Amino acid sequence: MNQVLIEVKEATKVFSSRNWRGQSSDLRAVNQVSLAIHEGETLGLVGESGSGKTTLGRMILSLESLTTGEVFFKGQALNNLSKEAKKAIKQQMQIIFQDPYSALNPQMSALELVMEPLFREPKNQAKEKAQKILARVGITGEAIHKLPQHFSGGQRQRIGIARAVVSQPSFILCDEPTSALDASIQAQIMQLLISLQKEFGLSYLFISHDLSVIRHISDRIAVMYQGNLVEVAPTSALFENPQHDYTKKLLAAAPIADPRLAKAAMKNRDFDQKIVLSESFEWQEVAPEHFVRVG
Repeated sequence: MNQVLIEVKEATKVFSSRNWRGQSSDLRAVNQVSLAIHEGETLGLVGESGSGKTTLGRMILSLESLTTGEVFFKGQALNNLSKEAKKAIKQQMQIIFQDPYSALNPQMSALELVMEPLFREPKNQAKEKAQKILARVGITGEAIHKLPQHFSGGQRQRIGIARAVVSQPSFILCDEPTSALDASIQAQIMQLLISLQKEFGLSYLFISHDLSVIRHISDRIAVMYQGNLVEVAPTSALFENPQHDYTKKLLAAAPIADPRLAKAAMKNRDFDQKIVLSESFEWQEVAPEHFVRVG
């Protein structure tokens, strides 16, 4: 396995709020999560809505502060860096959003949007790079001068991808990048991401609730439940031999085209089973690179 690019150590995020009576309450959105993302790999992150997937992704990008824990990028602890050092690293860490339309400035053309991350570079150089990457994702000719509203959802996502890739990052957080697209367009976008990964040596954290998408694009998969990481495994191992009760429940609830895997999932189908996580737990390696939370 390649070298570790990003390491998360016991990351916790607690959101505090007050009700109309002034009473405070805490929501533990992410709880003591530790994981690693290697150079050139795609780590899929799955779990139901509210499981903490997006919050964890935003913590990795320093878009959300950590209550406790640390995030390391190429061995450097991000919370210990100066503002200037953080800016330099942020150029190497980008994001592709779920909704390409709301993520793009409606007043800027496709070319301007992709040039924007290159603001430190000479304008001619930035323009040349932006045109090249736009062509690479399939936006060419006069289309590069159009505003976002003149593109389809799939084309807008291609612009979002070009915008993320143009600064030559090492890591991209893909936050449900295909969920708003038709199935045929989803396949095209996933194939584009896979192709760009091979071309530029990118690492992805790919967040999705769609297990078929995760299975197609991921090298390994991490499963989250109620803010906790409960299982991490190579993709084939997770689908063929899930270990944690929640992983089994998640897979059993999803439609599976492969009859062999569908039959295995049916054996684990128990939707009434209540899953309770203990405050104290440990990790057990049940097979090479296959870890499950115990407790």
